[in-house]
Amino acid sequence: MDAPVTGHSLSFVGLFLQADSVVKTVMVLLALASVWGWAVILETFRRLWVAQRSLAPFETGAVVPLAEVAQRPVGAAQRVLAVGLKLVQQERGHAASLVRDHLISAMRVQLGREVRALDRRLPVLATISSSAPFIGLFGTVWGIMNSFTAIASARDTSLATVAPGIAEALLATAMGLVAAIPAVIGYNLLAAAIGRFSARSQAVIADAALKLTRTPAPASQEAA
Repeated sequence: MDAPVTGHSLSFVGLFLQADSVVKTVMVLLALASVWGWAVILETFRRLWVAQRSLAPFETGAVVPLAEVAQRPVGAAQRVLAVGLKLVQQERGHAASLVRDHLISAMRVQLGREVRALDRRLPVLATISSSAPFIGLFGTVWGIMNSFTAIASARDTSLATVAPGIAEALLATAMGLVAAIPAVIGYNLLAAAIGRFSARSQAVIADAALKLTRTPAPASQEAA
């Protein structure tokens, strides 16, 4: 975009370089927040995808060697079931109903750990989505205040004089929205997906507890 006669550039880089030091600091913080938010979103989706894949064999009825699950708990679902397998071996000989209750409680505790590991970075997205627009607004207010001060000093209210300063200020608000919008969408999608993963895992836990308490030697047999 061509620069106006005042020598101001209205390109993104030009607006950033011409901005006040406070507005520049706001823009840099918002850019870092946006990168951080995207990193959290992508990493959490990756971890959630791996966790959901670990559930698939136990939901589709595939034959899964229990000894292998106990020895190599490579996924979230396997780690949850490994807790139950160890508990069954320790409480062999007790009443099946009592063992089943212990199994469900122990596996739910492990599931809670897995869910917390998945959603532990969600507060970052919540913070970015709620604070970034206001940080951007602060940069805008500061920039506009400086623009009006400069206008008063120059005693020139022409559009060519006013526009660059206002554009620099509004860029901070735009960057705040760029950081906040993906963060709030990512938070909502991830929270819902983690909730579905937890519900699916609860069903697998109930099914596994029933099967394990019917199996005399779970470490050497196979579960559907």
